[in-house]
Order: sequence, then structure tokens, then C-alpha cells
Amino acid sequence: MRMSAMSFEETSRILDDAGGALHYHEAGSGETLLLLHGSGPGVTGWANFGNNLPVFAKHFRTLILDLPGYGKSAPVEGMPIPAAVDSVIRFMDRMGIESAHIVGNSYGGIVGAQLAAAHPDRVKRFITIGGIGVGILSSFPGEGLTRLVDFVEQPSKERLVAWLHSMVFDKAILTEELLEMRWKSSTDPVTMETSKKMYTRQALEAIAAFGRGPDAVQGFAYLPKIKAPTLIAWGRDDRVNPLDGALVPMRLIPNAELHVFPNCGHWAMIERKAEFENLALAFLTRD
Repeated sequence: MRMSAMSFEETSRILDDAGGALHYHEAGSGETLLLLHGSGPGVTGWANFGNNLPVFAKHFRTLILDLPGYGKSAPVEGMPIPAAVDSVIRFMDRMGIESAHIVGNSYGGIVGAQLAAAHPDRVKRFITIGGIGVGILSSFPGEGLTRLVDFVEQPSKERLVAWLHSMVFDKAILTEELLEMRWKSSTDPVTMETSKKMYTRQALEAIAAFGRGPDAVQGFAYLPKIKAPTLIAWGRDDRVNPLDGALVPMRLIPNAELHVFPNCGHWAMIERKAEFENLALAFLTRD
């Protein structure tokens, strides 16, 4: 495929089987690189990684997957994270992918980490952009999650804008076109139902209570099981998952390294696009 032909339509594909439709974008050749998006209103694989596709496709067979209930992928039953892990494995099996490099942003980082821990033979190298953090100094929930719940429980364009402002360091990247696109896709009934499974005040209160309880260690007990070389990328100014959350996974994942982007919020692959791509390529192609 020509590098100039990285449009949504030309790279869009559907894998449809008994487990439900999974929508993805594909470009490039070589080793497989699987990109997993974050969560929240209006999120899709293309929204998170579409602008990174031309760069990665020069080096890898690059696949951007819409996780279940997002974009054009059908929802599935069960709790979102385990169901998403199962769907990624199903996708890899159906696509004939024995193992792949995985890059995940936020929710996609959690899904990728859980997959790498449970199926170490399926993940070559793993990059998480936020996502898998365990807060040790900052309060929970942070500003970004609080504003996300505000929107999910009572959707309005003003609350959507407030949430998106908490996601980034430089608000100038939130163009009117992006805001309109997010508003249109965020009010899709399927997407909203997916968000409601995770982002309610009761759910966050339960997570906070669990984190204070005697079994809190179970929330990150899977991290040492990640055998793949791991790059933890984080925005210094992340107001969704604050930077101190990177310390526990950096210590517990056996072969992990941490890179912090200054003047960057929750979307390093967007806000620090060129720097993130250079960092990711150096890590993924390292001998």
C-alpha cells in the first residue's frame, strides 16, 4: 500500500465471526504491530493512532484494532477488560498472528498488559502509554476520570469538552473538528453502554475502596508475569493517570524501562507524536 494512502476508508477492514464483528485498520508489512486504543466517549482505534499509522507501517504490518463496543466493533458480554483480552486473542488467532508487538494507550495498555501476563508467548515487545499505573502518592480518582464520569452519567457537549481538556497538556490540539467528531461518536448508544460498564461513580468508589483494602496487592499481582521487554511511556502532566502511577509497574515488570514526556498529558502518541514514534521504533527494532 502506498504511504500516501493512509485514509480511514482505504485501511478499514472487518473481521466477522461468531464472536462478533471486530473492526480494524491495516497497512504495511513485516512483523506484526498491534495498536490498542484507550477508552471513553468517542474513542476509536483511528482516533488514537490514525496519524501514527503511516510511520509505523513503513516498518511493520500495522494493525489498529477497535476493541469491543468501540468504533465499528460489536460489543461482547462480560466485564470489559477480560472480554477485550479474549477478543484480541480471537483476533490474532483468526488473522494467523502467532505473536506481535503491542502498543496500548490507557485502557489499551491495561488490555495489552493483561494479555502479555496471561499469554506471554503471544507478545514480543510491549509499550504502554499510561494505563497500567498504580497510584502511590496521588489521590484516586484523578481529574480526568472524574470528568469522564461526569460526562457518562449526564452527557453534554460542555462536559465532553471539560473531559477532553483534562486529557491534554496543550488544549490547542483540541480543534473544533476533533470536538465535533468526538461528540458525534460519543453519543452512539453502543459506545455509551460500553462506557457505562466502567465509568460510573459507584465503579470508581469500588476501585478506591479495593485499593485501600487488604487485597489491594491483587490489583497489580499480574505485573511480574509480563515477560516481554516493556516500555512504559508517560506524560509528565497526565491528569488522568498521574506520573507516580508509573513507579510500581516500572519496578515489578521484570524487563521494563520508563520514558517521561514533558509538557504532555494522557495522549503521548498525539501530543508528542514525532518523539513518541522515534522512541517506539527504537525500542521495537532494538537488537
